[in-house]
Amino acid sequence: MRDIYDIKRGNGPLIVSMPHSGESLGPFAPRMSDAAHLRADTDWHLPRLYDFLSEMDVTILTAKYSRYVIDLNRDPLGKSLYPGQNVTELCPTTTFNDEPIYKLGQAPGKAEVGERTEAYWQPYHQMLQEELERIKAQHGYALLWDAHSIASEVPRFFNGRLTDFNFGTNSGKSCGNGLGENLLAQALLDEQYSTVLNGRFRGGYITRRYGCPDRGVHGVQLELSQATYMNENWPFDYMPVRALRVQKPIQRLIETMLAWRESH
Repeated sequence: MRDIYDIKRGNGPLIVSMPHSGESLGPFAPRMSDAAHLRADTDWHLPRLYDFLSEMDVTILTAKYSRYVIDLNRDPLGKSLYPGQNVTELCPTTTFNDEPIYKLGQAPGKAEVGERTEAYWQPYHQMLQEELERIKAQHGYALLWDAHSIASEVPRFFNGRLTDFNFGTNSGKSCGNGLGENLLAQALLDEQYSTVLNGRFRGGYITRRYGCPDRGVHGVQLELSQATYMNENWPFDYMPVRALRVQKPIQRLIETMLAWRESH
């Protein structure tokens, strides 16, 4: 299933998941609107932003297909992660800017959503589960870092400007005691970035589904404001100087996560 994702295996206790970095619209592209073809809601450039991981012995799992095809960080049954709040579906029909993703009459029905779940969602999650089990068998525990980014202003989902670093631990349920607080404290040392723990983003399906300290898996999501490393307008250019500044605290955060588990 290499056409669904890329996997780089490491021997360390950490796996980094990037479920929204994919850009391909696959065979569905002809049915999609001009707005969808911009793919504005992609977690742009994350593999490049996290390229320091190549020097660390960690496992990296990245999606190839756009979240417009199917959202790998949503419940496969369509259950909302944030009941009562405005959210997008498992197979989104509107962009974050509330524009239609499909041409008139071309949105997927229930049967097609099920087919996409089997063809695109299941393989990614099967690989993630297998890698977590492999890491646990090797180390006795596994660490999961779910990497995301989003535009700094999305009125559909939140008011005003988003915090730069948004950590989610499902209100402390997805990881052991103190890990989220340790990451927050580390991030606050870099005063040029704003930081919050379990604020607007408390962790998506991946963090909540796999992060379970009782089973030896400690999961954390980082939702990073795209203003910290790229041009947020088309063509969504990577900004190397800006990105280099934010790479350093991200790397320190991952090192903090590794050190936290070793000390516990």
